Amino acid sequence: TMAHSKALLVLENFIGGKFVTCSSYIDSYNPSTGDVYCRVPDSGKEEVEAAVKAAKDAFPIWSSKSPLERSRILNKLADLIEHDLEAFAQAESKDQGKTITFARTVDIPRAVYNFRFFASSILHHTTECTEMATMGCVHYTSRAPVGVAGLISPWNLPLYLLTWKIAPAIACGNTVVAKPSEMTSVTAWMMCKLLEKAGVPHGVVNVVFGTGAKTGEALVCHPDVPLISFTGSTLTAQRITEKSAPHCKRLSLELGGKNPAIIFDDADLTQCIPMTLMSSFANQGEICLCTSRIFVQRGIYSEFLKRFVAEAKKWKVGNPSDPTVDVGALISEEHLEKVRSYVKKAQAEGARVLCGEGVDSLTLPAGNQKGYFMLPTVIAEVKDESCCMQEEIFGPVTCVVAFDTEEEVIKRANSVKYGLAATVWSSNVGRVHRVAQRLQAGLVWTNCWLVRDLNLPFGGMKASGIGREGAKDSYEFFTEVKTITIKH
Repeated sequence: TMAHSKALLVLENFIGGKFVTCSSYIDSYNPSTGDVYCRVPDSGKEEVEAAVKAAKDAFPIWSSKSPLERSRILNKLADLIEHDLEAFAQAESKDQGKTITFARTVDIPRAVYNFRFFASSILHHTTECTEMATMGCVHYTSRAPVGVAGLISPWNLPLYLLTWKIAPAIACGNTVVAKPSEMTSVTAWMMCKLLEKAGVPHGVVNVVFGTGAKTGEALVCHPDVPLISFTGSTLTAQRITEKSAPHCKRLSLELGGKNPAIIFDDADLTQCIPMTLMSSFANQGEICLCTSRIFVQRGIYSEFLKRFVAEAKKWKVGNPSDPTVDVGALISEEHLEKVRSYVKKAQAEGARVLCGEGVDSLTLPAGNQKGYFMLPTVIAEVKDESCCMQEEIFGPVTCVVAFDTEEEVIKRANSVKYGLAATVWSSNVGRVHRVAQRLQAGLVWTNCWLVRDLNLPFGGMKASGIGREGAKDSYEFFTEVKTITIKH
């Protein structure tokens, strides 16, 4: 009915500094109620073509601005988002299902910081110079923006990961066409409304909404988009790699993880247990850095398990807008079913589900009965070759297993196709360095989790991706280097 559709939020593409309507739309759900609440443009080749053209047209002016001018604009945009932090946090929580607390304290502050960080770091890069005095030659390098960057971001940390790409891309002088996930597009659309006020010239940031198969594909296949930065699944990354191969594009691929937590018997459990609960269940376990394989040394295994399960049961699942809630809704009904299916498979294989899915009852508020909720779930006695220990589940599910020796646990931790992150818990300083050196992971946290310095490289090995992101790495990715030799 017309009355019903009036109540829906309708998003529009942002192309060349203007909001543009689309001929067809996709339904977007509120994960905490199961209701359609938003219509997202179902963009295709035409819309992507218009966005790329706008970005190309804006490139000469934007790329010729000084780093300081661009820096000021990024800082202004950060201020504007921060001014509306509460509205952004509420929108992110409603759209994605994450708790309002997480959106307020993690997602939106980090989105603001992404712009501030690159506004600052862009002012501090230096290039290299060498001399060959005997030949009377000087060599130096020069870095220039590349052109139009295609940025594709996922649904788990929508604005946080979109700005992690937009900020370095435009700080370096590129223009962008961004495609957020069709499931979580609202905060990107809200950010578009602030671009003009921040002083971002028309066409520098274009946002086209839609699916990966249609919008993403058109962007990846476009001959005038030399850079693609993607965060998402390994499967989609394979498709991007194939489709971009004929055009010889530069790719940054930030993919999944099956991250181990390794807990030695000399770990401080008073710190380790609360932090490992966080690293397993934060953001409903929908973070590529979550620990879904917990290896505990046999001497403390039963004590750890007892305490870990008791604490996991205290995590409150419910309406994401309730500030006392710890676990919000999963992104979609389809995803919830997928996560549940892993728990069923584990049970079928003879593993023990100690709490959560299928074991404890979940009581939800009246308005959230049809939402996509799941209790934090702990599985023990899972075999290393089980799909639950090999595949990324991306939900509030973690497996806890025992190990005996350091040598053994390193081998087992490395026995998956992924290599994104790992955590090590021990009070033996020699051991933590030794183990960190041997783990196949782009990031190793010891006695902590998710402590980030954006100056340093972020990314994974093996099937967890290609390339790194960070102050220096993102600068190198989003610029073209040239070596110039002068004989005098």
